[in-house]
Amino acid sequence: MLDNGKITANQYKMLVLLFTIGSSILVAPTALVNDAKQDAWIATIFTIIISILLVLMYIKIYSIFPNMTLVEICELLLGKWIGKFAVALFLMYAFILSGELLREIGDFTTTQMMPDTPIDAIHIVFMGVVVMATLLGLEVIGRSSEIISLWLFILLAIYFIAILPQIKIGNLQPILGEGMKPILFGFYHFFSLPYLELIVFLMIAPFVNHQKGAEKGFLVGVIIGGILLTFVVMFSILVLGVENTARQIYPSYALARKIEIGKFFSRVEVIMAGIWFLSIFYKLTISFYAFVLGLSQLFKIKDYRPITLPISMMLIVYAIVFHPNIVHFFEFLHNIWPLYSLTIGFLFPLILLGTALMKKRQHHVRGNR
Repeated sequence: MLDNGKITANQYKMLVLLFTIGSSILVAPTALVNDAKQDAWIATIFTIIISILLVLMYIKIYSIFPNMTLVEICELLLGKWIGKFAVALFLMYAFILSGELLREIGDFTTTQMMPDTPIDAIHIVFMGVVVMATLLGLEVIGRSSEIISLWLFILLAIYFIAILPQIKIGNLQPILGEGMKPILFGFYHFFSLPYLELIVFLMIAPFVNHQKGAEKGFLVGVIIGGILLTFVVMFSILVLGVENTARQIYPSYALARKIEIGKFFSRVEVIMAGIWFLSIFYKLTISFYAFVLGLSQLFKIKDYRPITLPISMMLIVYAIVFHPNIVHFFEFLHNIWPLYSLTIGFLFPLILLGTALMKKRQHHVRGNR
């Protein structure tokens, strides 16, 4: 262990919730509606159900190795060299995930809020805050998440209530008009972002002070986050309609722009921007923390903090260089990221769990001889 900080089960739950909402609250409606049209909300519900099974697999791995991070589990189960190779694959995923999140922050800020500001300046400022949080440690991140989650719920409540007068139920019809195939396509993309990305939480699960509470918190956080995302997708369709939602880059932000209560309450998009910045900050911080902690464990470095700043600089370079423009970013997100997430977020832990159960069974058989 390279971090002596402990978090409570409730803090773990809030981190999972914030991570689940993360970037998806802005970008998920577009991808889902492009795939499943007016049935996008059904795809989100179906995805929540499958994600529960995914989280149960993660929980099973954690229950077998409650005091070990994913990096330590890999090296124990797969041996020194294969284990290190597997760890390297996971860490590359965590690094790319962090870089994609940072790029998304830059794209949103420069296209929607501060068009005259260089994107690299946005990356540097935001990454600086993430580095500070990472250096303070997991305990501080966990404590702050409880406070931020409360404000997030308040802002979301205001957002949903303000939208209600503009909904048109007819926008959800016809239900299952094109059958199940579009819903399955929507599930495929929504499952990869954010649910398969939750594998990074196996890096911080050992730091939760109550194992059973952590397992329950993991499930509850995912379910609540999924329900909130379902509401966002549904309201986007109900107010904007299928065609407008599919055309928007950030439909939930565009939706907030339509809200105006009298002459004194407008510019509600600031609320949605606030929700998104809060949630994506925690998602990026958790992903970045998982990477630097895992890298430290891989190379047997006693403290992850000295490598935090150099890694953050590499991340900023990645975010600027890898995607030449926002179109390239969304093509990567839609075409490549789902398959990559499926490999690391599902197949990888499935192999680990299968190996663990096999070794446990062999040990049991030897013990009975």
